[in-house]
This record gives sequence, structure tokens and C-alpha cells, in this order.
Amino acid sequence: MTTLPETTNKKLGLVIDLDICVGCHACATSCKEWNTGGYSAPLTDQQPYSADPHGAWLNRIHSYEVEGVGRSQTVHFPRSCLHCETPACVTVCPTGASYKRAEDGIVLVNPDMCIGCKLCSWACAYGAREYDYEVGVMRKCTLCVDRIYNPHLKEEDRIPACVRACPTGARHYGDLGDPSSKVSKLVKERGGYDLLPEMGYKPVNKYLPPRARRDGVTAGDAKAKAPMLATDGSRVEKFLAWADKVLSR
Repeated sequence: MTTLPETTNKKLGLVIDLDICVGCHACATSCKEWNTGGYSAPLTDQQPYSADPHGAWLNRIHSYEVEGVGRSQTVHFPRSCLHCETPACVTVCPTGASYKRAEDGIVLVNPDMCIGCKLCSWACAYGAREYDYEVGVMRKCTLCVDRIYNPHLKEEDRIPACVRACPTGARHYGDLGDPSSKVSKLVKERGGYDLLPEMGYKPVNKYLPPRARRDGVTAGDAKAKAPMLATDGSRVEKFLAWADKVLSR
């Protein structure tokens, strides 16, 4: 089985703001476009125009209606690899195809070593790995590793394609291992959280919870009237428990 680095120099990852994500799928389509010709190329599709299309996508968006007291709110939940600190998908790999980089903490798959056994997809609690049926290997988010270090791109473009394409600024990229980084400060200010923390995989990517909607009431009233959407820890746990249950189906 594959071993993990003892430490990583950085913890590069994403922070996703569920409050302003509008579910437009720009992140998913830009991810597909970039990676079809990049590190994970090709990202194949099978019968795309049939009644039962299949394909490899590294980023997917789920939309739900979250009920509060007297109102509901649509929450769009983007899902991709969380580049965990202790990823089970890596340690379960029998060939070493799945690995975590010591220099930046990014989790990758070497397609030349992957035998398509799917053990990593079964081990991943987040459903972040997808099997490419045409090529016979596993696919996952690479954090656009061939883009963020590309010296031929303008500096503003050296970020993951999904972050660059987001029209609302709901996606943020940076070093979550650096307390002084913008993403770390954002997580602290907004009460960002881990997905399925009880699993112990320590995901690097964080989610920012939806803010309580005012609708003419005070912030205190909003917490009482919309417990699923409030930003204190106990309320967020309810939303997370619900999201975890839905994503695990």
C-alpha cells in the first residue's frame, strides 16, 4: 500500500462559499475543459447525447432545498477532491498510483500506474473519485497542478480553472497551512468547516456556511427562525449532518 509524507510544505486547497454559490456549473465546465487537455487528459464521455450519458467529471454540483422555520433556502453544494491530510484513497492504493505530494499536499493519480481497481473510490468518503470507463483508470481533481505552476500563464491565471471561472467569487484558492494567508483568514472569519470531520481524514478544502437571511428580522431572530442556516457551530452541524447524509446515498 502507498505511504503518506510525514509533513507537507504547504496545504494548497480550496475554500468554497456556500452563501454565494449560485449553482451555475461554470466551475464544473471550466474544470472539464481545462483537464480534458491537461494532466488528466482525456476526460472521456460515453454516449453524451443518449438517455443515459456517462462521463468523468472532477467537479460536480449538487443543489438542495434546506428548510428553515417559515422559509427555505436553495443551497448549491460543489463537490470535488478535498486533498485530505490523511487520505484513505492514497493508503489503500496497491500500486502507488495514488499519492500525496510533500511539496504542496496535492493528492494526485498517476494514470500510468493505475490499474483501475477502484479501491480508492471505495475508500473515499466524499465520492470524489470517478472511474473513466473508456481509459480504465481513476480520475480526480488535480487542483490544476499543470496550471498553478505554469510559467507561461499570466499570474492571475495561475489558479485552478474552477476558481478563475466562478462569476460570483464563491471559490477561493490558497495555502490553508499558512495562518496568514487570505484563505485561512477567511475560514477563521466565517467559521469555515470540514466535511465529515468524524472520519478523521482532515480535508484541506473548507466550506463556508450559508449566512442566515434577514428578511427584515434581526440577526438574533434569524438564528431562532432559521436554525439550519445560522452560522454558529451547533446549527452548522445540523446542516453538515444533512449534507453528509445526502452525499452518502
